[in-house]
Amino acid sequence: MRKKVIRIAGSRKPKKEFRYEKTNIEWADFTLNLWWGCTKVSDGCDNCYAEKGAKFRFKKYPIWGLGTPRRKISGSFDKLKNLQDEAAAKRVIYRVFVGSMMDIFEKSMDLIDNKGKRLQQTTGELRDKLFTNISGGKYENLMFMFLTKRPSNINKMIPDEWKINPPVNVFFGTSPVSKATAFNFIEHLLKVKGKKFLSVEPLLERISLWPWLKDNLIDFVIVGGESGGERRPFDSEWGRVIMDECAASNTPFFMKQIDKVKSIPYELRIRERPVAVYGCAATNCGAVNDVSYQALNPKPKK
Repeated sequence: MRKKVIRIAGSRKPKKEFRYEKTNIEWADFTLNLWWGCTKVSDGCDNCYAEKGAKFRFKKYPIWGLGTPRRKISGSFDKLKNLQDEAAAKRVIYRVFVGSMMDIFEKSMDLIDNKGKRLQQTTGELRDKLFTNISGGKYENLMFMFLTKRPSNINKMIPDEWKINPPVNVFFGTSPVSKATAFNFIEHLLKVKGKKFLSVEPLLERISLWPWLKDNLIDFVIVGGESGGERRPFDSEWGRVIMDECAASNTPFFMKQIDKVKSIPYELRIRERPVAVYGCAATNCGAVNDVSYQALNPKPKK
């Protein structure tokens, strides 16, 4: 027997604000993954949440580490088209983080489908398709935040024209987490033209970014500690060092988290954004409506 539905006259189901669920990653609106899977390359990868999630979900068909294929995510390009259409209709810019379960600049790998069947396509071909679409102007209302732990591969994999005149809706980023990775990753990132950001997560020791910030070589800095049951300790003083360096160089600074358990100390509760990504400076723009920004920067009570 079918359950009877009583509908009040004139009522209708509320329209969903976004077609896709917004990401919990505070500095982006949505995530995009063309495939699932990666290989650890630095000490920042030791407790990788993406690896744990992949091993839990895809036990039968390993997709992590050297010598394993990557799992193609169907519908990625449909998602991008729909996000573009939605953002254009709203006359806004969506920030798209690429990618939370992959590294866009990992070397080309074989692909499998959700049943473990080998595909003719490779991850490199998916990457090239995305770059071609961006070059063709298909995503004018999407700001792509490409984050990699392989910055030395960026110039090897982007289209030749990007090496001279990169798209305005692309940011290139890397994840230095220690002194060693800072000097290695950032120096490689600086060889790339275009807008650049650093996601210093998880920050594992006290480091200085001043050698690169003092000359305004970096456009945006995100800092955060590690979360999860095996999280490594984070000292708030490490965050303060980078916060002060960003303030001295007028670089937007975004404090993401301590460890998702401890609250962020008051003086570190800064979540600035670069104008190129958000359309306005969050510290002086009245149009800011980002929930995570409002939470850390409540309006003063009258």
